[in-house]
Amino acid sequence: MPSSPPFPQPPYPPSSLRLPAASSAPCSTRLRSTQLSSTPGRPPPPCPPPPLLLLSPLTAHRLKGVGTPGLDTPHRGPRAQPVDGRKVGHRTPEPEVGSVPGSLAASSSPSQAMGVKTALPAAELGLYSLVVSGALAYAGRGLLDASQDGAHRKAFRESVRPGWEYIGRKMDVADFEWVMWFTSFRNVIVFALSGHVLFAKLCTMVAPQLRSWMYAVYGVLAVLGTMGPWYLLLLLGHCVGLYVASLLGQPWLCLGLGLASLASFKVDPLISWQSGFVTGTFDLQEVLFHGGSGFTVLRCTSFALESCAHPERRYSLADLLKYNFYLPFFFFGPIMTFDRFHAQVNQVEPVRPEGELWRIQVQAGLSVVAIVAVDIFFHFFYILTIPSDLKFANRLSDSALAGLAYSNLVYDWVKSAVLFGVVNTVARLDHLDPPQPPKCITALYVFGETHFDRGINDWLCKYVYDHIGGEHSAVIPELGASVATFAITTLWLGPCDIVYLWSFLNCFGLNFELWVQKLAEQRPLAGIEARLSEQMSRRVRAIFGAMNFWAIIMYNLVSLNSLEFTELVTRRLLLTGRRWR
Repeated sequence: MPSSPPFPQPPYPPSSLRLPAASSAPCSTRLRSTQLSSTPGRPPPPCPPPPLLLLSPLTAHRLKGVGTPGLDTPHRGPRAQPVDGRKVGHRTPEPEVGSVPGSLAASSSPSQAMGVKTALPAAELGLYSLVVSGALAYAGRGLLDASQDGAHRKAFRESVRPGWEYIGRKMDVADFEWVMWFTSFRNVIVFALSGHVLFAKLCTMVAPQLRSWMYAVYGVLAVLGTMGPWYLLLLLGHCVGLYVASLLGQPWLCLGLGLASLASFKVDPLISWQSGFVTGTFDLQEVLFHGGSGFTVLRCTSFALESCAHPERRYSLADLLKYNFYLPFFFFGPIMTFDRFHAQVNQVEPVRPEGELWRIQVQAGLSVVAIVAVDIFFHFFYILTIPSDLKFANRLSDSALAGLAYSNLVYDWVKSAVLFGVVNTVARLDHLDPPQPPKCITALYVFGETHFDRGINDWLCKYVYDHIGGEHSAVIPELGASVATFAITTLWLGPCDIVYLWSFLNCFGLNFELWVQKLAEQRPLAGIEARLSEQMSRRVRAIFGAMNFWAIIMYNLVSLNSLEFTELVTRRLLLTGRRWR
């Protein structure tokens, strides 16, 4: 099934932007998820109570959010449809592992390409694997001992609670989002998604040409029953406003109005006024409000920009509503751009590729296994609670502290893989091709591929980053493209000091990689690498990649934990070390 309409002109060189760990979920969910819970866990960053938005671009600890199949198959997001008429929107191949903006994908320099995929001796790779496994096991042992020692601490009382009886240990419940999905509101979520699957199957069997309408009606009724009629009217008002803007055919107006609508859900007093449209009170209300509102604005903006890019297709308001109120994506994402969703959902007789149902079952099974595994893990390792007690965290050995920082990022990736994996399973049953999952954080060592929500990453690349950055090989355009992209990401996450810092660090990291690549292309560095064997070139690159990997971890700890914990990790691992104190 086509994922996007064909375009005749040749593609631009592939973009390299992959937003870092916190870029998928609004600050409200990830950075302030613990504020929503009656069980305090990790202390939220010092953000003011402005708008939160949900998940998991794994979205603050947490909201953003992502599936399991194809983790080893890079997936590049759709490209933009620039306003000057250049045709884009097709998918482009992922750059080779280790590439940075404008490097391997855009250059044929032998010194750039050598060593990236060169095979090393099996014994050498085995030694590296043994060293890494031993380091992880050693750090894990320190974390396990620390978790046992701190289980009865007063500071852990609220976030470490009795767990499964047959395990006989307390459990870390500091992550509100995980508890929300798989404990507190598990049955409600399963009931809503099961109803969607059931009615979708019946409609596909009886009247497949009406299945897009069935999705919209079911979604509208679910939103109406959950959030009330006034909230539904509020969202319809934003939808109509952006639809009217799309009729004018001015992309700059559509994007500007979309960003203004998004800001209205992020900045007081507009956020306080609009939140009054929700009737009733329940624990999940604030999360659903910001999640549904934020994703609605992004979807409507995508619709408006696609309408401007393809005026001959004459998209209607009904097309927008069917796109926006698709329930599995409505509150928590991921987001599909309108052109892809419209093409896939309007297939009259969708046909599954051979083996597709089996792959869907495997994905669902892996999601269940991952949920159980994470819950068991939290009985033994209190990785979310320990960072909230800096006095206790400072007692950890250097290896345990490094393992704690690393495990926080890995957990955020796993959570996003599970949360989006559940939603994507439903979407694939509906004959859709949802955004693919991100690469495992352990396999990343460049900022250009660090992101936890491929849907929002694709949206930003298509409508902002690729349009401004062009070929992503020139320093100034790339700087402008990345600054504009992270500015919008900051608005999406919810402007506050911690988000400003996170955006600055990751924007710098993305551009610094390009600067280093440009420097490496100059003599004498290019000549030096050209004289190295391909295997030695790979080893040298690995040394710099290891340093960059830890920069990625440190920069993103800012959003996953507190600034104080990040300072502690930085000071201990890079400056002093426990042994010197």
